[in-house]
Amino acid sequence: MTHANTSYRLLLLAAASGAAFAGAAPALAQTAPQEPETGVEDVIVTGTRAPNRSRLDTLSPVDVVTAEDLQNRGTTELASALAQSVPSLTFQRPAVTDGTDSIRPATLRGLSPDQTLVLVNSARRHASALVNVNGSVGRGSAAVDLNTIPTGALDRIEVLRDGASAQYGSDAIAGVINLRLREADSGGGATFTAGQYYTTVDTARTERDEQDGASLTASVWQGFALGGDGFVTLSAELVSRDPTNRSDLDPRVTPNAVTARFGDPEVDQWTVFANAGKPLGSGWEAYGWAGYQDRESESAAFPRLPNNTNNVPAIYPDGFLPLIAVNSRDLSLAGGVRGGIGGWDADFNLVYGRNALDFRTENSLNSTYGGASPTSFDSGALIYDQLVFGADLARRYEVGLYGPLNVAVGLEARREGYQIEAGQPESWDRGPLGGNTALAGGAQGFVGFQPSNEVDEDRTAVGVYLDVEAPVTDQFTVAGAVRFEDYSDFGTATTGKLSARYDFTPAFALRGSVSTGFRAPSLQQSHFTSTASVIQNGAVVETGAFPATHPVAAALGAQPLDAETSVNYTFGTVIRLGDFDLTVDAYRIEIEDQIVLSENISRGFSPQVASLLDPLGVQAARFFLNGVDTTTQGVDIVGRYRLDTAAYGDWDFTVAANFNDVEVTRIPTSSSVLNPVPPLFARSRIETIQQGTPDTKVSANADWSYGRWGLTARATYYGDVVQPGSTPANDYSTGAKTVADFEGRFQPNERITLALGVDNAFDEYPDAVPATLNANGVLGFPFYSPFGFNGRFVYARIGLNW
Repeated sequence: MTHANTSYRLLLLAAASGAAFAGAAPALAQTAPQEPETGVEDVIVTGTRAPNRSRLDTLSPVDVVTAEDLQNRGTTELASALAQSVPSLTFQRPAVTDGTDSIRPATLRGLSPDQTLVLVNSARRHASALVNVNGSVGRGSAAVDLNTIPTGALDRIEVLRDGASAQYGSDAIAGVINLRLREADSGGGATFTAGQYYTTVDTARTERDEQDGASLTASVWQGFALGGDGFVTLSAELVSRDPTNRSDLDPRVTPNAVTARFGDPEVDQWTVFANAGKPLGSGWEAYGWAGYQDRESESAAFPRLPNNTNNVPAIYPDGFLPLIAVNSRDLSLAGGVRGGIGGWDADFNLVYGRNALDFRTENSLNSTYGGASPTSFDSGALIYDQLVFGADLARRYEVGLYGPLNVAVGLEARREGYQIEAGQPESWDRGPLGGNTALAGGAQGFVGFQPSNEVDEDRTAVGVYLDVEAPVTDQFTVAGAVRFEDYSDFGTATTGKLSARYDFTPAFALRGSVSTGFRAPSLQQSHFTSTASVIQNGAVVETGAFPATHPVAAALGAQPLDAETSVNYTFGTVIRLGDFDLTVDAYRIEIEDQIVLSENISRGFSPQVASLLDPLGVQAARFFLNGVDTTTQGVDIVGRYRLDTAAYGDWDFTVAANFNDVEVTRIPTSSSVLNPVPPLFARSRIETIQQGTPDTKVSANADWSYGRWGLTARATYYGDVVQPGSTPANDYSTGAKTVADFEGRFQPNERITLALGVDNAFDEYPDAVPATLNANGVLGFPFYSPFGFNGRFVYARIGLNW
């Protein structure tokens, strides 16, 4: 089916659904809609600055995921648990992609990971220092690492599925994820979760049973009173997780054997978080939070066989498997005050965030040093930090009969910094044997950052906004927002948003919005530079990544980066009938000048390209550039029904679906004066954007509780995903799959909960990579798979509360 036909089908579905629901709605009434008595505390703060809005009263679609939702999962990773709960969010598990194995990005509505803004307590969260430069979904992005915040520190998560740049600033093209921290002045809890994969790995060449990936998570939180009216909530989490391996047999060795490690990395991490609030008198309150995480992870590169040119048999007579170790240290600090000033509700805050990634290359060597080569290397570091000052003022004006006019104004001032630090010389240099051009310099698997790669850059940005929401009648509400941003490095941007909602009856409403958005080029994209070992058609190619302003990049066709821009349209319905509610929201997102990472332009392309690259000691070059336009269309459907019975317990049913189509409508053209002109963006990159995330995701979830017993059953259908090659013959796909999860719970008393569960109970895998496309056996399965490729996971959990 073509993209145009798919888009047409999605829009027809939305229109038909809206018409059917409108026809089923009761006759018009002149009374204001009332929130049904559901017993669900779902007042939200994301996407609106009007107080006491529920998720069903909003002018834009918002998903609410509670702490209990996150806990009743086998996974203890926040991003994985969130992907199981939000239909339009995908969290893939890339492997053999260097740092991206450890710092995995999430995508909303199939868009780039950095096109979703992440907030903590409604304040901008800092991004990771990592920029994804290898072949994963989200290549070229520098996104927030959701897994730096433990689930035990959270009260709930709100996911705004609508463009919101006019409300929150840069990055909110796809939507906003707002992580709201737990607030408790007493009580506490602890959770201990242990699990392991018990699976049959059926690759193209073999079938084997595996028991690996053992994990243990210990999480605890405690609330303390701060004086007689304040609170401090402390949280801590420890995680230990063994690696998994889903490689196929390597046909290059006799007998055939598994020589690679393709799967989840080994992880050891600890995290602490604190959240506090204290009234100051006269209606003012001080608040703040702080968090720190230390994560040690280790993944594998491609194996080097004994006869590999870059092996030193005196060190590794049987060959070697380079390991890439990443130490991520993530810090966040925030403090603020809020209260009343002249009739305005005021909030002033200062938020600092810092992410530092230290890279080591282990079990490796630098072949140009021969037998004197180290086997462990300090490969350098990436550091990103962000300081944000926010000032927000809101006021309600009683101007009519139908409710108050809500007015909000504010300012956000931000300073960002980005650094690259070089590794030890042996990690990047050419040693005594460097004159042998057949040998690659630097540490095998992950070449260290060089002194010429070192950068220390910063920028500032200031944004001001006006946000107004008003009831025109007792049934019709409109809202508008406008925002102006000024960046020190690329210029200015102005965005706007108009939203409206009409409640025909308390049971039926229509809502919609149109907005413009933008995303400023990140410092990581503007200044990242490195030399890396990149796998192309099974061969290792030393590739240099250069800033767009570098002379080599400019000669190859790069231009200074500019902001991405977007136009978002949404239209939806809200149905509320007693204990049943349903939302259907269709959307269209048009993005211009998306920032991407170019093709790897090889020295073999032309003598002119070779003359540019040879003095730098690299065989290929790549750089960031604007120029990709996309159109994304889809429909989100979320339905929920609650049934409470005395005889059969309490039931909570949820069905959520996302139908999504992404089409690339323009690709970059080169400004290079070289002849011939190198290609900047080829088929595999285009198809990754269009087919790298599922076009259909449907999840059905049932929660049952009766006395001391509880049960959760969930089935999630994922449409086919394509992991593209340079030609259609080199593509491989996941196939359409359904994954089923089950969990049973028992409470022997009010303080203890015991749980046993299995994720992917029927041991579902994506389709195996064909043997003809897997000459070295590394990639057993497509790592574009939206549900991973690890198989059945069995776990047990003990929960305590006091």
